[in-house]
Amino acid sequence: MNLKRVVVTGLGSLTPIGKTTSQFWESLVNGVSGADLITRFDTSLHRTKFACEIKNYNPDEFFDKKESRRYDLYAQYGIIAADEAIVDSGLDLETTDKDRVGVIWASGVGGIQTFENECLSFAKTGEPRFNPFFTTKMIADICAGHISIKYGFSGPNYATVSACASSANAVVDAFNLIRLGKADVFVAGGSEAPITNCGVGGFNAMHALSTRNDDPQTASRPFDKDRDGFVMSEGAGALILEDYEHAVARGAKIYAEVVGAGLSADAYHMTASHPEGKGAYWAMKSAVEESGMRLEDVVHINAHGTSTPVGDISEPKAIERLFGSHAYNITVNSTKSMTGHLLGAAGAVEAIATVLAVKNDIIPPTINHFTDDPDIVPLDFSFNKPTHRKVSFALSNTFGFGGHNVCIAFKKYE
Repeated sequence: MNLKRVVVTGLGSLTPIGKTTSQFWESLVNGVSGADLITRFDTSLHRTKFACEIKNYNPDEFFDKKESRRYDLYAQYGIIAADEAIVDSGLDLETTDKDRVGVIWASGVGGIQTFENECLSFAKTGEPRFNPFFTTKMIADICAGHISIKYGFSGPNYATVSACASSANAVVDAFNLIRLGKADVFVAGGSEAPITNCGVGGFNAMHALSTRNDDPQTASRPFDKDRDGFVMSEGAGALILEDYEHAVARGAKIYAEVVGAGLSADAYHMTASHPEGKGAYWAMKSAVEESGMRLEDVVHINAHGTSTPVGDISEPKAIERLFGSHAYNITVNSTKSMTGHLLGAAGAVEAIATVLAVKNDIIPPTINHFTDDPDIVPLDFSFNKPTHRKVSFALSNTFGFGGHNVCIAFKKYE
């Protein structure tokens, strides 16, 4: 069977460092941090009092009152990012065969704010008088449904859930289904709105979050000796993946080509990554092998790089093990140093950053580096300044609690 080629033709993002993809990219290149003190709820009893919130978000700019009441914040973010990506793709919705357009949308947590609000209300009153939209606002698949309903896309439609790897899995599924001829176009990505009492409290209980409350903007410190946990974030990322021939036939602009994907499991621990990066190694190896490229062709890796004590050690080990001496020629970065960790939306947002690095030949920095860690393989982490070089072939790594590992390979379209 001849597999179809797949390209990226549209991008959409809503992040703490930019409400559009152009703003997001400008902030990445300029090393802007999205972290600040939490404004959404009282943090006085929490160990962590900061996060990467969407700044000055007003749903009235995007939805009418009726829609806002029906959508959890995570779904609002997803719809906004998907809208931008669809417009950016230039798809003619009047002539496009919508039976051949699908939506795969991810969220690791789903509507946690809705769940929290409704349960607290029940606990306070003791009366099971739930909002009629409680279930449909809360469930993690509903954003995929909303996007398909809004545009009439009746191709494959579902959600992927694999913790922080969720939206990377959505992109990989879309890639594979297009290659198999199951659809011509996919809206793929993910959204998350976890900055709530339960979200912050739960991750604090696991000792996963940074507690650098005196200096939030430098708290996300991937690969730095003094890193003390990740910075929670929110937002959404959407990619339009398209059959290459379909894209060329309609004269679409093409950002990059998706050429491979690798999936693996650490099979090791509930939350900790394998100490030697076993799953990361196999995911990257599979992605490069499927692409038909050589290991020596990899120029850039957007690392998972969460700023956690264990994870930031294991991923560079996996890179060195796979690439050998070439590992030191690869520019590795962690955009989480700026965006924070968007949990289930991280994979899509970082895939967008990787696609734009390939398109523009600029690799954003890993900011907030102050002290080298002797336990970390000393790769080129693009510390504190962007790297300008031709990015012909790049990987985007995303890993999730439960040992889920995803690597996506992007190639320059020429």
